[in-house]
Amino acid sequence: MAILNITPDSFFADSRMTDPDAVGRRVRECLAQGAHFIDIGGYSSRPGADEVPPDEEWRRVELGLSVVRRLAPDMPVSVDTFRSSVVEQAVARFGRVIVNDISAGELDKEMSATVARLDLPYIAMHMKGDPRTMQSLTDYRRDIVSEVCDYFRRRVGELTAAGIRRERIILDPGFGFAKTAEQNYELLAGLHHLCALGFPVLAGVSRKSMIYRVLDVSPAESLAGTVALGWECLRQGASILRVHDVREAVDTVRLFKFFRS
Repeated sequence: MAILNITPDSFFADSRMTDPDAVGRRVRECLAQGAHFIDIGGYSSRPGADEVPPDEEWRRVELGLSVVRRLAPDMPVSVDTFRSSVVEQAVARFGRVIVNDISAGELDKEMSATVARLDLPYIAMHMKGDPRTMQSLTDYRRDIVSEVCDYFRRRVGELTAAGIRRERIILDPGFGFAKTAEQNYELLAGLHHLCALGFPVLAGVSRKSMIYRVLDVSPAESLAGTVALGWECLRQGASILRVHDVREAVDTVRLFKFFRS
């Protein structure tokens, strides 16, 4: 899953883009390098990120979707949003999308019903609080793997009760969201327990602080760490790698599949 940030403030500077020409170059690059999905976001979810008004978020998402649909009309596209209004507008203008919700429907109580009514694939991520508050919410009563798995057992029940079909649900443990570096690695070590719940699992570790702070480098210097942790996510059972660097992730998946065979 290739990351397409239509934002001026995402944590990895090289992923920020705001004009159609830059977006077009990025989409062509993702296609050439073998991406299977493109994930479009108009609201940075980095820790402490500023609030983005709904109309501005939609303007950014619309730009990304317009370019992707023009250059790759058959490419599966996910919209990285926690707002049901953005999902409604995306589907009305561009047709079916995957919804990638960092809050698993907790930040917009209309999201579950919207996804169910439109019968869309839904990525539910674990997070506490919101991007502005999450890093102050890293206390867990028990070990983090058990808490995240229990959260998804409960949340999946609520999502299906709202009408979302089980086969539409993908789980994301939310690396870096309301988690310390140590907790991220505990979660990574137990990722197979989340995969055992029976849903596809998306892993988003690309260039995150769990890499660059441990290595004492910048996000720009975190590609090797991303590849290493991407392999471990696959080994534990993840189905999707959400990445900034498509070619390297595609190579990782190809080598992992060959290794496994």
